[in-house]
Amino acid sequence: MNTLTLSRVAENQWHAIENDLVVGRGHASRRLDGRTFLSIDTWRDAVFDQLAVAMLADRSVPVYTVVDEADRELTASWERAGFTRERRESEFAVPTGVTPVDPPSGVAIETAPAEAPLRELDRAIRAEVEATVGWQTMPAEVLPWQGGTRPLDPSTYTVATKDGRYVGLVRVATRTRRPRIGLVAVLATERRHGIARSLLSHVLAELHRAGTVAVTAEVDETNTAALALFEELGAEHTGGSLELISRKA
Repeated sequence: MNTLTLSRVAENQWHAIENDLVVGRGHASRRLDGRTFLSIDTWRDAVFDQLAVAMLADRSVPVYTVVDEADRELTASWERAGFTRERRESEFAVPTGVTPVDPPSGVAIETAPAEAPLRELDRAIRAEVEATVGWQTMPAEVLPWQGGTRPLDPSTYTVATKDGRYVGLVRVATRTRRPRIGLVAVLATERRHGIARSLLSHVLAELHRAGTVAVTAEVDETNTAALALFEELGAEHTGGSLELISRKA
């Protein structure tokens, strides 16, 4: 009779061992926003279930995981472990061959912004998120920062300015296989004037001139304004991901 044993081989790693062979691995990663995400690698349901039980017993809750929305088998495995759906993101491929849209009167688009006013805008946007839609609709990099000053690289941002003040921003992650739109945000008092569309169109056009044909973007399913913006720019839906949560140890 084969006996399965579970071992915590590191602070954030677990192994399932059978006949001296590793038949399953679990991993816990703490993101910069303070949340812990779990992952399990095994092809056997019984091993998955036992690893999940062991990992949940060793971690404080809540904990999270992310699955491809098309992977129903993996989603079902996490649901057996007590995870429930927290949020869904749609993934898009966004063409860059767009014509830049002029910003509203009195608004200018700038690249490589100064760090101090950029941080001021970042803090203002975070305060608005916390007071309105809530952090559950935000990607990981926009969630409340844990542990001191949040890293911020002005070279990845393009901003909209009005009366000498930053009022909107787009951040692009370029150190990936395909550049990714990490964040599009405009202060609440300046919305519904076309600033976000102008910002994004300028960023896309600049990437196109640099030889990039398309970029990726993820949008929370509840963010109807962002979904409409990307669809207007010809974005193609390419998939989605589910964020699942467990609040019980």
